[in-house]
Amino acid sequence: MRRRTSGRTTGRRSVGTGALVAAAVSVLVTGCGIRTTSVPVDAGAAPSRVPCSVAGEASSGSVTRGVPVRVFLVCGSQLEAVERRTLLPEDKAGGDAVRTATGLLAQLLTEPSDDERQAGFTTAVRGPLVVGGGRKGDPAGTLRLSRQPEDLAPVALSQLVCTFAESSVGAGDHTVLLGGPGLYAPKRYACTTELRERPESAPPTAGPSGP
Repeated sequence: MRRRTSGRTTGRRSVGTGALVAAAVSVLVTGCGIRTTSVPVDAGAAPSRVPCSVAGEASSGSVTRGVPVRVFLVCGSQLEAVERRTLLPEDKAGGDAVRTATGLLAQLLTEPSDDERQAGFTTAVRGPLVVGGGRKGDPAGTLRLSRQPEDLAPVALSQLVCTFAESSVGAGDHTVLLGGPGLYAPKRYACTTELRERPESAPPTAGPSGP
């Protein structure tokens, strides 16, 4: 009988001890914050945005002198203007539209410099791609690419449109007359605020332009 009493007492003590342990674990779990709570958890600072700006004027390769030009590169999913210098002779910069456009296209085809990459700039324009003047019957100021504009990647075309439209080769009013190698008439592409903010969209056009 004593042994049975002792056994029942030990069992009650074991049960009591187990309950205490379970309660202690519950308190610890609750104290550690494992339970769902509406209080926001600080996960650290949010990732910083790329600066999208280069200190001073950027240069293409080792070019440190020449004509200052402005091209549009991609940064933060938008188009941003970058100042560069080219070896284009200064007396040709504003007089020969095709030569100026060729120099601008070369800048867009060139990979961004180290400073530009660190600032977050990239380019979507890829070769082979050349630009020339219009053909007979085209409106004055027309530029024709070696590929049909609509066949280019939307971001690449947006870069070309804004770079040309905002330069001396533009057709005025932030537009450029642009065509391809085919028999299609050139179109007047516009560099708008919306296009600079969403370069993946198709550049707006005014349709075929007359002389």
